[in-house]
Amino acid sequence: MRVLGIETSCDETAASVVALDDSGHARILSNAVLSQIEEHAAFGGVVPEIAARAHVEALDGLIEAALADADTSLGEVDAVAATAGPGLVGGLIVGLMTAKAIASAAGKPLLAINHLEGHALTPRLTDGLAFPYLLLLVSGGHTQIVLVRGVGDYQRWATTIDDALGEAFDKTAKMLGLPYPGGPNVEKAARDGDAGRFAFPRPMKGEARPDFSFSGLKTAVRQAATAIAPLSGRDVADVCASFQAAVTDALADRVGRALARFRVEFPSVAAPTLVVAGGVAANRTIRDVLLALCAEHGFGFVAPPLALCTDNAAMIAWAGIERLRAGLAGEDGMDFVPRSRWPLDSVSAPVIGAGRRGAKA
Repeated sequence: MRVLGIETSCDETAASVVALDDSGHARILSNAVLSQIEEHAAFGGVVPEIAARAHVEALDGLIEAALADADTSLGEVDAVAATAGPGLVGGLIVGLMTAKAIASAAGKPLLAINHLEGHALTPRLTDGLAFPYLLLLVSGGHTQIVLVRGVGDYQRWATTIDDALGEAFDKTAKMLGLPYPGGPNVEKAARDGDAGRFAFPRPMKGEARPDFSFSGLKTAVRQAATAIAPLSGRDVADVCASFQAAVTDALADRVGRALARFRVEFPSVAAPTLVVAGGVAANRTIRDVLLALCAEHGFGFVAPPLALCTDNAAMIAWAGIERLRAGLAGEDGMDFVPRSRWPLDSVSAPVIGAGRRGAKA
């Protein structure tokens, strides 16, 4: 089985071919990703209109490159899988409409994939992980703890009640005058800083409610930076280190509660595993804290390679393969409309409400 994957949910344009052989062994035959960092750097964040236009310009060539790198013709592909949400709707339209055109012209089935499901199933592509396991998804748009029980079977255990962690990193960088993308630059500055200089709050730490919150932490960073302006290089490093320490403390508390809950609800799972995915999973300090936490609770720890933590099309192609072999192709992709909001867990009630476009989280 070979599936062509297409990803255009934010500011990476990506195409990939993933294969599954008769023995169940998966291989990434190609994984082409074009980042738009330079296009958005001047604005300090992703501009949806610029992102959509960049996807239009790049996607056809990337798909051709992915097929060539995989030494695969379109006729040899069994299906096309494309991200249909959640994300920036302009980019989603570009990717899904391109996928519809290709699938229609080649006579292939089209799978409309939830971007979050791509992240959730990646450890099965990279590590062959068995169900069930816990997923910590930390990115610019999402911060969630999800129980992954099977393909299409997800239960949200925790989510952010305001801002995503990646957004908090990016906004902190912008307040401190650090270049875009903010997350890696905050981490870099924090290496030389004093994490004890600023007593930033640890949002939600100690509370019975399992969710996350980062809005108040961003406010505390802004107030501290304003109070000592103009900032020296040492000031910036200390603020970043103190911010990162607060984030890791809060994450450890929240995730620790989820690990304890998993132990209670799944006592028969001899080797439980925590998976971390999303762009923020590239942060080495956060990875080290989570690794130590898992060792303390007797959990395995899986973090996909960095190239598969950030947005990519291999995870979309793999999610398509997982759905095909599970008989869960879902509704016809040709009739699917892109969704800017599309919670992975469709059963739990929205934590922060819903609007015309659907549940927010």
